[in-house]
Amino acid sequence: MLKRKKTRFFTLMEMVVVIAIIALLAAIVTPMYFKHVKTARIQSAKTQISLLGEAIDDYRLDTGKLPRNLNDLLTNGSGMKKWNGPYLQANKLPPDPWGDDYQYVVPGKYGDYDLYSYGEAGPGGGSTGDSVIGNWTN
Repeated sequence: MLKRKKTRFFTLMEMVVVIAIIALLAAIVTPMYFKHVKTARIQSAKTQISLLGEAIDDYRLDTGKLPRNLNDLLTNGSGMKKWNGPYLQANKLPPDPWGDDYQYVVPGKYGDYDLYSYGEAGPGGGSTGDSVIGNWTN
C-alpha cells in the first residue's frame, strides 16, 4: 500500500501575522519614501531655476536687455540684433518637477526678474505660499 504524503499548509493565524508584519513595514517605509521624493523634487526645481537664471543672464549679456518671456531664450522673437541663442541646451523649456511651467516676471518683485515654480501646490496655490520655489529663495 502506498503511503500518502501529508501536505502542510499555513494556518490562518500564520497568514494573518505575516500580513500584519508586511502592513506594519509598509506603514513605516511609505512616508519616508514620499518625503524623499518631495525633497528631490524641490532640489530639482532649485537646480532648474538656477540653470534658467544663467540662460537669462547670458541673454542679458548678449542683448543688453532681459528677455520679455522665457521663449525669447529659444527663439529671437523680439528681433534682437545681438541675440546669440538658443540659450538652453535642450532647445525647449523644461517643465518644473510637478509638470507645470516655470513662471517668469519682468520687472520682478524681488529683483530685476522673478523666476519661480509654484511647487507642490501648483498654479492654484498662489505665488506667495510656502511651496513656491524662486530665484529669490534658498
